[in-house]
Amino acid sequence: MTHLPDYRSLITDTLAQYQGQVDFLSIRFETINSTDIVLRNRRVEALGERLAIGGQVRACHRGGWGFTSFNSLETLTAQVQYAIGAAQAVGTEATQLAEVEPVQHQCGNWITGIDPQTVPLAEKKTLCEHYQDVLNSVSDKISTTTVRYGDTAHRIILATSEGTLIDQSWVDMEMRFSATATGDGVVQVGRETTGSRRDYGDLVGLDKQVRGAAERAVQALSLPKVKGGVYRVVIDPILTGLFVHEAFGHLSEADMLYENPDMLEVMSLGRRFGSPELQIFDGAGLAGHRGSYGYDDEGVPATITQLITDGVLTGRLHSRETAGKLGEKPTGNARCLSYHYPPLVRMTNTWIAPGTATIGDLLQGLGEGIYACNWLGGMTNGEMFTFTAGEAWRVRGGQLAEPVRDVTLTGNVFQTLAQIGGIGDDLVWDESGGCGKGGQNGLPVGCGGPSLLIRDVVIGGD
Repeated sequence: MTHLPDYRSLITDTLAQYQGQVDFLSIRFETINSTDIVLRNRRVEALGERLAIGGQVRACHRGGWGFTSFNSLETLTAQVQYAIGAAQAVGTEATQLAEVEPVQHQCGNWITGIDPQTVPLAEKKTLCEHYQDVLNSVSDKISTTTVRYGDTAHRIILATSEGTLIDQSWVDMEMRFSATATGDGVVQVGRETTGSRRDYGDLVGLDKQVRGAAERAVQALSLPKVKGGVYRVVIDPILTGLFVHEAFGHLSEADMLYENPDMLEVMSLGRRFGSPELQIFDGAGLAGHRGSYGYDDEGVPATITQLITDGVLTGRLHSRETAGKLGEKPTGNARCLSYHYPPLVRMTNTWIAPGTATIGDLLQGLGEGIYACNWLGGMTNGEMFTFTAGEAWRVRGGQLAEPVRDVTLTGNVFQTLAQIGGIGDDLVWDESGGCGKGGQNGLPVGCGGPSLLIRDVVIGGD
């Protein structure tokens, strides 16, 4: 994380020299220190530490963008000339960037406990080996186990032709655990994930959580499959977080809406999507989560945006360009995975606010149906979603009955929001998210929410 301060004058001098040739020009220099460990069946598949140093240039002229990324910082002048030439070659319209106040600020990195950069690689490997032993100790029916560890430390200097100069840093950590159980021709998988931007200690002492992944895989081998059909369902906060991010959050990203007039009409501000109790937010201005930061990758200050207020759509997520084109305010949601990529409109921390119902209230309100927890996977296609629960039970008379497996929830996000019949008071944050969009996969995000009672959900099964 050294040497970057020496380049501030180079960046600002270069901007001063070339900014008159385009409508907007930005330069980003970045260092990335990272650690990657992958253990599969007690074999090391990846183990290493890396340092990457590089930069990017973005230029906008008459609405056209030029972009380049590079690893040799000494080639900056040539890179700026290339980006400017590309923007001038494709620009044919007016540049529309929402105005922001230029800012000069240094901020980071929000570590409140142990910085993973101070932990030796051998110690991180030992932690992974311990968790793999925990997974394998559960049963001889465990056939495959995987433990993944990753941490990254970013330091960024971002300057723009409008006078913004940001020096920002952060550290991100993530671990993923999976166990596959086999028996009598049946295969079941249990997974757990966790992450932090605050403390390496958050990844230590997770034996109970890790063991739970293997136990669920083994137990699911003998569970009955749920019968397919339409059910009333209560989902736990982890599934709520996945739902609000995947099914609703991506539809709130304004670049997708601007490029899809039909969906922009569907997602028109003022439209009712749920009950007056429903409140949905996104924002990096909520400190302490994996999607938190001081400024986005265009230098716009982090905010908190209320997307749904009292059941009504009241906001969406913006870059400066989408905000300018739609005549709205920028929200600080332009993000890139690293200097290799241009910023896109991305979620940060997305959550449904808690209500007043206890989990007991929700189950009693459910009466007969399914209680689904955790997640194994899922996918979305526009407004349609499919999520597979990690655990599930039948509910009878408002009480948990027998556990079941292979519970896959499918539906239309707008219909599902309208079918929310109860919102719990048990808000929980899931810091395990790695979001993908436009080839930029694994961008850290936070997801949160309470338990939800949802009427009429299609569940696949026998």
